[in-house]
Order: sequence, then structure tokens, then C-alpha cells
Amino acid sequence: MSAVEGVNTGRMWKWLPAAVGVNVLLGIPGVVPVWLLWYYASNGPLADLGWTRREATENDGMLLWLLIVVPVNAAFLLVWWLANRPVRRRMALDSRMYWPAGALMALVPTFILMLVL
Repeated sequence: MSAVEGVNTGRMWKWLPAAVGVNVLLGIPGVVPVWLLWYYASNGPLADLGWTRREATENDGMLLWLLIVVPVNAAFLLVWWLANRPVRRRMALDSRMYWPAGALMALVPTFILMLVL
């Protein structure tokens, strides 16, 4: 029996590189949905609260942005979920740990880009 009761750590380590690779590689194009969410939030709700300043040239309204942001983010989340489902089934990690860890790994390229720029 492994150190953690009921967890096959051998199987977990076997699929760990696949889980990290899938999420980090999907995080590269995932920079676009994160940027779209930030752009929408900073020009809409956060600007209304006074936390950010509205882009001076942004005069198209928020409906146009919602028509762009929602489909792009929905498509990314669908691809991310479909790519992670087979890896998640093969890992011996609980779903409550795998999905948040996968989401954080997918955000790694965004964090790196924020640090570099």
C-alpha cells in the first residue's frame, strides 16, 4: 500500500507528465481567452466601479464584446475539458484536486507572459 491510503501513486506519476503537458500546452492559446476576459472586465464592470479606466477608443459598446468573449471562452473551455477528460480518467487523483490543478497549470503561460511583459 502506498503512503496515501487508497491512491495508486505509481499510476499517478505515470500520467503526471501528460497532465502537465496537456494543460500547459493548452494554456498557450489560452492566453487569448484570459486577455479577452480582462479587457471586457476592465472596460465594463471594473470601470463602472472606478477600479480601472475605460479605453478611450472603446466606443462599440459591451454587447459586441460579449458576442466575442462568450464564444471564444466557451470554445476554449470545451477543448480544455475534452483534452483533460481522458487524462483525468487515467490518473489516480481525485477530481476535486485534478481540475483546479489543471486550471492553474493552464494559467502558467498567462502568468509567465504577465511577468515578461
